[in-house]
Amino acid sequence: MPDLRKATFNDQAGVLALYRELRPNDPEIPAARVPALWAAVTDSTRSSIFIASVDGEVAATCMLATVANLASDGRPIGLIEHVITAGRYRRRGLARLLLEHALKEAWHIGCCKVLLLSGMQRTEAHGLYESVGFRGDVERGFVAKPGAAMGAQA
Repeated sequence: MPDLRKATFNDQAGVLALYRELRPNDPEIPAARVPALWAAVTDSTRSSIFIASVDGEVAATCMLATVANLASDGRPIGLIEHVITAGRYRRRGLARLLLEHALKEAWHIGCCKVLLLSGMQRTEAHGLYESVGFRGDVERGFVAKPGAAMGAQA
């Protein structure tokens, strides 16, 4: 059985290795910046990195962040990002367990809803997300990234 928990400083290298596995084309963060960025996420009351470890190794991870909210009786909005399982640990149910763990935490802290974005082409992952309670037919997500023309006409 995997160990499900919040990541600690000692898990940093394992989590970053998973990020590189998921997003190999992302620029590598300079080593000098990593401790401050790690602390900004893990020391915040608004974000947590969760891990599933197997035999002491970080096998899967996801991040839960919350956004303060003036609607929904002031209950925060949750956002799950960076759901990653190492290639050699896939098909063991780790991502499912980790997502259930993150959702349990979100409901415990009173989130009114939890959002999760996934690439359109990742249909296998979409089945996993739906199996733990996410629905793709409730609201529609939109993404803007830097460099996109502001107000450009199609």
